[in-house]
Amino acid sequence: MSIIYSINKGINKPIEFKGIKAQYILYLAVGLVVLMLVFAIFYVCGVSLFVSMPVIAILGFTLFHYVMRYSAKYGQYGLLKEAAFSRIPATVQCLDRSLFISLTLKQGS
Repeated sequence: MSIIYSINKGINKPIEFKGIKAQYILYLAVGLVVLMLVFAIFYVCGVSLFVSMPVIAILGFTLFHYVMRYSAKYGQYGLLKEAAFSRIPATVQCLDRSLFISLTLKQGS
C-alpha cells in the first residue's frame, strides 16, 4: 500500500476566496464584524428590526460590492500601491538656499 500525496499547486499565489484576493478578505471580515456590532448597538438601543435589518442589509451589500470591485480593479497589492503613489508629492520645493550653502565639496573629487 502506498500513500499518495497531493501536490500544492498554489505556491506563491495570493489567497483567494470567491474572487476576493489577499488583503481584501481581511477588509471584508473586519467590515462584517463592524456591521454585527452596529446591529447589536441598534438592538440594545431598541431600534425596530424593521428599520435595523434593511439598514444592515444595505450596508452589507455596499461593503461586499466595494470589496469585490476593489479586489478586481487593484488585485493583490494594487490598492496599497495606489495609496503609496498618492502620497508622493508632485513637486519638491526648497524655499531656502541654506541647505545648498551648507553642503561642502569633498577634496580630491
